[in-house]
Amino acid sequence: MRSFRDAKLMARSLREAMAAKQVPLSHSETLEIVARQFGCDDWNVLAAKIGETAPDKPAEAVLLQMGIPILRIFDEAKAKEFYLDFLGFTLDWDHRFGPNMPLYMQVSRSGLQLHLSEHHGDASPGSTVFVWMEGVDFFHGELIGKRYAYSRPGIEEDGPGGRTLEVPDPFGNRIRFCEKRD
Repeated sequence: MRSFRDAKLMARSLREAMAAKQVPLSHSETLEIVARQFGCDDWNVLAAKIGETAPDKPAEAVLLQMGIPILRIFDEAKAKEFYLDFLGFTLDWDHRFGPNMPLYMQVSRSGLQLHLSEHHGDASPGSTVFVWMEGVDFFHGELIGKRYAYSRPGIEEDGPGGRTLEVPDPFGNRIRFCEKRD
């Protein structure tokens, strides 16, 4: 038993079952019976005990996992050129509800997952995703070496949290790759 609601539901079920057998009981009478079933002298004692007991599941039973940002895109070819060819992500999957419908896809690299969506309302253009990483200098060199015509990002030495490589996508979104300071 976890709450007043559980005990009160038991009392209501008892009252309904007894009424079906032509044995009328008041709500307070059924609350007292439920309390005695749990070994308590009366409803007030049970109600106090219910308030003191911990829930059946420990707090560790709720396990949140890493969130996946959704970024708005407007052009499949540009998105693939930027995220796959330039940033080096892999296309995990894509989805459309039908032909000529907006694209929704997942890309990933080294544990980071991003959802890219052409669906109006999924996300707002101009979003920023902050990513903790290691190897920002190597990644910067990799990006510069690709000679992508639309972006030549630099490293900000005093970024919030550490050295930051901010890369804008063709749709106004930004990804801030940040390596913690030592």
